Amino acid sequence: MFKKILIANRGEIALRIIRTCREMGIKTVAVYSTADKESLHVRFADEAVCIGPPPGKSSYLNIPNLIAAAEITNADAIHPGYGFLSENAEFSKVCQDYKIKFIGASPEMINAMGDKATAKATMKKAGVPTIPGSEGLLESVKEGLKIANKIKYPVILKATAGGGGRGMRIVNNDDEFQKAWDDARMEAGAAFGNDGLYLEKFVEEPRHIEIQIVGDQYGKVCHLSERDCSIQRRHQKLVEETPSPIVSQKLREKMGEAAIKGAKSIKYEGAGTIEFLVDKNGDFYFMEMNTRIQVEHPITEEVTNFDLIKEQIKVAAGIPISGKNYFPEFHSMECRINAEDPANGFRPSPGKITNLNIPGGHGVRVDTHIYAGYTIPPNYDSMVAKLIVSARTREEVIVRMKRALQEFVIEGVKTTIPFHIKLMDDPQFQSGKFTTKFLESFDFSSL
Repeated sequence: MFKKILIANRGEIALRIIRTCREMGIKTVAVYSTADKESLHVRFADEAVCIGPPPGKSSYLNIPNLIAAAEITNADAIHPGYGFLSENAEFSKVCQDYKIKFIGASPEMINAMGDKATAKATMKKAGVPTIPGSEGLLESVKEGLKIANKIKYPVILKATAGGGGRGMRIVNNDDEFQKAWDDARMEAGAAFGNDGLYLEKFVEEPRHIEIQIVGDQYGKVCHLSERDCSIQRRHQKLVEETPSPIVSQKLREKMGEAAIKGAKSIKYEGAGTIEFLVDKNGDFYFMEMNTRIQVEHPITEEVTNFDLIKEQIKVAAGIPISGKNYFPEFHSMECRINAEDPANGFRPSPGKITNLNIPGGHGVRVDTHIYAGYTIPPNYDSMVAKLIVSARTREEVIVRMKRALQEFVIEGVKTTIPFHIKLMDDPQFQSGKFTTKFLESFDFSSL
């Protein structure tokens, strides 16, 4: 087992990792930018090293500084959390070169799954259902038009290096194709330095369902069931829940088996998710794989009584997994609390928290790094807390979530709490019958 783990991240996920390490008797090293000097993860780690100024590229994305911090503190492993360098093949490789264990996927696994066109081809070969579309990257508009007419409109153009909805365009007919192609390529090139596009059938009335998997160094893979991540705004998740209201036990088992098959095909090691789109007929298609821990992992932990961070560390240390598949015993839901103003287009709202009350009670968990007097920096993602609520049924979870949200007081900045309260009262949300497009028609005016 590792003696000391450096956490190459910040905020709530860094604090989450520190807590598990402390329970396991492992020393921790926090890294921080000058903007994060007063963050709780810095305060609670055994050691802390400043790695640069506020911009991410100068600190949390600065590989030489992270390796130097690991070397001067004698850390024998690095946990990247999520975001930043968690799916960076170069960072994983540099850790290997310096004989520091990267608690995540190998460079080969990241490369196999990081490029979406390659990932789709890999999954198709493994027998995992994939969305009909181009075999790889499109070489021309002419090729795209030919495939679109073969699989029938609507189709979607996607950037191979994409993320966050950038470099994506829905096309409904031949006349729209050229403009969509030009726009998507321009956006992808600017955002990712790679304007490669591929094409897929556009799945109508989709649900975004992901399967949590864990694989060990001995070829064994298990799944921990699904999470429904369909409540999204501009492809950014806002609410996640498990089990999904639309997934039957039969579909759950089929998707779990497909996810395991896909993970085994690349000899996957560590925690990860295989993400699927489920259409209105209950057919599911591979979308992408995330080779890291997810923001929403706590809801899986709550319904399976399983510490995913501990499992990541154990797997990285060479300890075999049980091989057992886990299914939800309760219902759990997570609301992402962001420092944003939902009444004004979710405009970021950094600043000083003047007053804070964190909710509690049976079935309520809050993962956060904020406190009264803490200043939220403008340099990073706006998520400041995750409110996780669990109960025996979905109906009970919604009632409890609303109560917890009403107790959650964050003053001094705007937050998404008012949006979440309104969502819990929405009849369509309560029914469980919604798609990833649900928030496009949601009324934000009364927030």
